[in-house]
Amino acid sequence: MEKQLTIKEKKSLVIKFVGDSGDGMQLAGNLFSDTAAVLGNDLFTFPDYPAEIRAPHNTLAGVSGFQVQIGKEKIFSSGDLCDILVAMNPASLKTNLKWIRPGGMIITDSDAFNEKALEKSGYQSNPLTDGSLDVYKLIKAPVSSLTRESVSHLNVSARAADRCRNMFALGIVTYILNQSKETTFKFLDRKFGSVVTVLEMNKTAMSAGYTFAENIENLEFTYKVPKATLKKGVYRNISGNVATAWGLLAASERSGRPLFLGSYPITPATEILMELTKNKSLGAKVFQAEDEIAGICSALGASFAGSLAVTTTSGPGLSLKSEAIGLAVMTELPLVIVNVQRAGPSTGMPTKSEQSDLLQALYGRNGACPVIVMAASTPANCFYYAYEAAKISMEHMTPLILLTDGYLGNGSELFRIPKVSELPDISPPLARANDKNYKPYKRNPETLARQWALPGTEGLRHRIGGLEKTDIDGTVSTDPQNHQIMVKIREEKVKKVAESIPLQKVEGEKTGDLLVVSWGGTEGSIKTAIREMQRVGKSISHAHFNHIMPLPRNTGKILGSYKKVVVCELNEGQFIKYLRIEHPGIKYLQYNKIQGLPFFTDELIDKFNQLIEEDQS
Repeated sequence: MEKQLTIKEKKSLVIKFVGDSGDGMQLAGNLFSDTAAVLGNDLFTFPDYPAEIRAPHNTLAGVSGFQVQIGKEKIFSSGDLCDILVAMNPASLKTNLKWIRPGGMIITDSDAFNEKALEKSGYQSNPLTDGSLDVYKLIKAPVSSLTRESVSHLNVSARAADRCRNMFALGIVTYILNQSKETTFKFLDRKFGSVVTVLEMNKTAMSAGYTFAENIENLEFTYKVPKATLKKGVYRNISGNVATAWGLLAASERSGRPLFLGSYPITPATEILMELTKNKSLGAKVFQAEDEIAGICSALGASFAGSLAVTTTSGPGLSLKSEAIGLAVMTELPLVIVNVQRAGPSTGMPTKSEQSDLLQALYGRNGACPVIVMAASTPANCFYYAYEAAKISMEHMTPLILLTDGYLGNGSELFRIPKVSELPDISPPLARANDKNYKPYKRNPETLARQWALPGTEGLRHRIGGLEKTDIDGTVSTDPQNHQIMVKIREEKVKKVAESIPLQKVEGEKTGDLLVVSWGGTEGSIKTAIREMQRVGKSISHAHFNHIMPLPRNTGKILGSYKKVVVCELNEGQFIKYLRIEHPGIKYLQYNKIQGLPFFTDELIDKFNQLIEEDQS
């Protein structure tokens, strides 16, 4: 008689895959996420890479993870504690046990819990048998041995078979979530279709895991997450780095300016360079430079020649680019600098995300050197902010720093692909050939942008470089009064961008007890916490900033409309310092986390309730 399982319908679920860095957890997580997307769930992912390259096998330092939250409603973050934890070895279980909720499900490879692996991980006894996991629903699957057995007919080595253990585990999860393994098979066809044996191994191992789950005697229920209601369109699961690359490609097409990327590979920004390299057919030119300085200088040269010029980096690389950013400010050339932030200082924690570089983006150059600063806030809207960054930089003829971070760049969510024709126009101020009225630093009175005179265009010869220029004529000048005029114009040009960006929005009441202020990649977790509190009647509102230099025109009015203003950041308090300079006289509170991890919903709710109750007591 076939076993009848209860199907628990859930509004959302958090699943985390963890194992050694060679266990294929990123692949399993991505395949699971793509399958969930095709089956109609909304989602948000968070890959968690180890910083160590080829850390010793079965050590805590080598654990790699991939967390995903799927749901039938809009998902804003990868979630806090997971409902299902797939732990492929003792080290991954030990480092991630704190991230599973009580009563959650743990799926392990029981074959991996041998004496040597337990000792390396610091276990005194086997957690699978000592009762320490009794508060969880534990599925002890002999993944390694069953995987080898399932693919034995293919006559592959044990080492090759072990590479499919992740697919066996994925098969178990697929069954428990009532997903279609055939959908996942289509993704495997695309990835391994040219290598028949590898494809067959992965499909066979996944099917074996699925069958194993069907026959688990103590499995009392499975999960089902209904389809999300999504706006009609074409969707895909997209990472922030890929979305950034696509946004730049779209801006190039819309503006008519060829895209040039000059960059040096650096974690976690390298994927932007890789994605643009795949799109040479769209006119993108990609130069992998020998260092960070060469990367930005090549981009600046491309900008002088008339390209939509971009350079990508992370915090340490932004430090090295600072002098060349100053050159871009002085020459008044458009340049988009994408900084995918990570934990610092110096090399810091290169695979961990942190809002570490805001002050560097705002002030990290010599002289009076203003640049526009923007910040994306979700993996998908990296597309739109990259597009807007290119538009603003070109139309205002000034460099712009776009801040994302490792959480956004590596994380992913569902993205509704727009038509390029639906995007705003981009109109670079190109100078016309043989314009008798052309002057290098003659400006548009509305934007203060000078014209973009492309080299080789007849009648547009002019001097350019790092030395100060005279207003309008653009000749080299050391005149004191002229220098002051030019400094003020360059500053005012950046401030004028505020006239063309949207007013700051507030989610919630326009006045109230507490306003939560955030910026960049913290939006999802903070929005989730605030919406939960608003549902139970709390007087709390949220202002999330994407435009930072300059701030939206109504920022001061918003900040002055609440009893308390708390600024939440994944750093020691950089945005709050900036707000105190730009909008003094407001009593700011702050809540900070500097652990290389995103905010968790529960910790935010606890803090916000504390602030509200303090005012009411």
